[in-house]
Amino acid sequence: MPHALHARLPKNFVLEERLERYADAIELTPERWRGRWAEACWRGIGAGAEAGRYREVRLDLGCGKGAFAVEAARREPDVLFVAMDAEPICVAYAAQRVCESGLPNVVVVPGTGMRIREFFSPGELARIYLNFPTPFPRKRDAHLRMASMERLMDFRDVLVTGGEVSFKTDSQPLFDFMLTQVPLAGYRIVRESRDARADFPDEPASEYEERLSAQGAKVLSLAVVPGPAPEHAEQTAELSLAAYLPQDLASLEEISYAPHGMQATVANLRNRAERLSSRSAGR
Repeated sequence: MPHALHARLPKNFVLEERLERYADAIELTPERWRGRWAEACWRGIGAGAEAGRYREVRLDLGCGKGAFAVEAARREPDVLFVAMDAEPICVAYAAQRVCESGLPNVVVVPGTGMRIREFFSPGELARIYLNFPTPFPRKRDAHLRMASMERLMDFRDVLVTGGEVSFKTDSQPLFDFMLTQVPLAGYRIVRESRDARADFPDEPASEYEERLSAQGAKVLSLAVVPGPAPEHAEQTAELSLAAYLPQDLASLEEISYAPHGMQATVANLRNRAERLSSRSAGR
């Protein structure tokens, strides 16, 4: 979940009790299913599915409270959705949603994308969803981003041939940074939108996405697939997301929505641009 540390907890929320109550939906040792998720998690008959296994496996990386994964699973019962999040609170909420939905084709996994190759074998995932990953706007934290060349290179190892990475964000700087990462990792863009809610209104949405849209945020999205692997993947892009914001005062004043974690950066850039403009006017 993006920004999970800011999740509001209801009164009397006891994490351990929630995790135990909804344990049936949680897989605590995902590495044991590496290479056999489609068969090992089979619990029903999905439309068009081969008997005894799911048609394909998809990963919702950073699943938050699980709304997206559950709705996507409801629409495609022959696909197994693995909903992964590093925050125990999100794992508890997602597991509750899965149990209450009664859907057999969703499993919740505590974990981080840094361990994706430990949990899945080569060619095991048909799609990886990156819905609103934490931007980590500072250069010193860039290595933590899921939307990066380094992670795209990891994803290559577990995607099927032609497998897709689907990325959504409310952060224009992160989106523009991701556009630099796609070619560095040898991927190609198959779909791009700067207003995904308008362009693809029927796609499943998380609670977070719906809340952002209500606040006036535009949802930006990319779908990319691996092309030929680069011989030497090298990070050459500017890592600070502040570099992907406009630097002139007029453009900065037009920003009506500052992405999460960058409100102070936008304000600082505006103040700097105002000072420079005042100095120029005083000459």
